[in-house]
Amino acid sequence: MSGTSTRVPQQERSRATQARLLEATVACLVEHGWSGTTTTVIANRAGVSRGAQLHHYPTKAALVTAAVAHLAERRAEELRIEAKALPAGPQRLDRVVDLLAAAFTGPLFIAALELWVAARTDHELRTALVPLEARLGREMHRLTVALLEVDERQPGVREAVQATLDLLRGLGVANLLNDDSARRTTLLTAWKRQLTELLAP
Repeated sequence: MSGTSTRVPQQERSRATQARLLEATVACLVEHGWSGTTTTVIANRAGVSRGAQLHHYPTKAALVTAAVAHLAERRAEELRIEAKALPAGPQRLDRVVDLLAAAFTGPLFIAALELWVAARTDHELRTALVPLEARLGREMHRLTVALLEVDERQPGVREAVQATLDLLRGLGVANLLNDDSARRTTLLTAWKRQLTELLAP
C-alpha cells in the first residue's frame, strides 16, 4: 500500500518537472532563439536541476522536439474548445480562419520556426524534427477540416484546406520581421472570400 502511495506522488512530481521543462523550452526558444537556448538555460528557467533535466530529456534535440509536440497538442485542444463557441453558418469560416491565423503568430509558432531553421544544418535536430513536423502537419490539417466542418472527400476541399494552412504559415513568417496588420487583414479577407467559394458544396 505504502509503495503505491509513494509512486503516485513521484509520478506526479515527474510529470510536473517535465511540464516545467517543456514550458521553459518554448519560452527560451522565443526569447533567446535556437543558439541561445541551452539545456542549462532551460533547466534554470524551469527551476530544475541539470540531473533532472537529463533524466527526462538526455539531449537538447529530444527536449525541444518534446516541447513543441506537447505545446502543439495543447494548442490544438485550445482551438477545439474555442471553436465550440463559434457560430454556425457563413460567419464560422471567417472566425475559424482568424483562430488559425492567431495560432501562426503565437509563441509556439515562433519556437517551431527557430527549430525549422536550425534543423537545416543540425543533423541530430533534423532527424528528430522531420517526423514530428510531418505528424503535426497532418494533425493540423485534420483539425482544420473539423473546425471548418467540411467533407474532405469532396473535390478540391483537401487542397483548399492545405492552401489555407500554407498561406497562414507564410503570413506568420512575414509577421516576425514586420507587423503589417493592415496588409495581413486585407489578404485574409480576400482569402476568406475565395475559401468560401472553394468549399461551397
